[in-house]
Amino acid sequence: MPERMKNGTVPLGDGGMDYAAFGTGDRALVMLPGLGDGLRTVKGMAAPFSWLYREYAGAYRVYVFSRRNELPEGFTIRDMADDQLRAMDALGISRADVLGVSQGGMVAQHLAAARPEAVGRLVLAVTAAWSNDTVQAVVGQWVAWARAGDYQSIVVDTAEKMYSERYLRRYRPFYPILGRMGKPRSLSRFLIQAGACLGHDARGELGNIRCPTLVVGGARDRVVGDISAELAGSISGSELYVYPELGHGAYEEAKDFNGRVLEFLTREK
Repeated sequence: MPERMKNGTVPLGDGGMDYAAFGTGDRALVMLPGLGDGLRTVKGMAAPFSWLYREYAGAYRVYVFSRRNELPEGFTIRDMADDQLRAMDALGISRADVLGVSQGGMVAQHLAAARPEAVGRLVLAVTAAWSNDTVQAVVGQWVAWARAGDYQSIVVDTAEKMYSERYLRRYRPFYPILGRMGKPRSLSRFLIQAGACLGHDARGELGNIRCPTLVVGGARDRVVGDISAELAGSISGSELYVYPELGHGAYEEAKDFNGRVLEFLTREK
């Protein structure tokens, strides 16, 4: 089990920003999760994350960050990136490799563009440069359900949109349980984060990203669409890998995902 596990909160805004840290490496890796963070933060998750992401723990001190706990109405992806930079400053992280997944990848785009010297290498997984028609339709429906208090529909539709049929056959029997477990007291934080996704557009900023970048996508992505090539083409010198049989959940389903990312991050220049 990786050592030096820590659950912490950066004093940022009302309620602060939760993070989980682990690993013994001498380099920093910042991991930014997706929209599910609007339903549950990373508070108290250092131990399970240290197991899930154990491949990184020898080379890195890994930090998994939530967005701030109390999000004001109208908070944008750019605002989240500014928050993330302030949180890194507060923890003394002057430079880090960054892995952003889904909405976390949207945040990572703005972060790397705003402060290029703070990012060594960048991985953008199953994410988009802008809120295209697929994002508008899918996230827009989740917003409608959240406003109606229909948490179960969000959980079920998220799974159906993310995973392959082979993966889903094992987990569909658990939908009724999942629809009751983990329901937050309020869906307001999720609504604000979802609204930020709907307003996302980093296309004008991508030219400012200077670090080596890997874009990873799924050809059958039903949440952001098969748009990884578009994103990679907008970032100078970036690499692209697309899982042909997987969708938005490729970062969980693909057994080689963490190994592929680690190889890119630690590759000799």
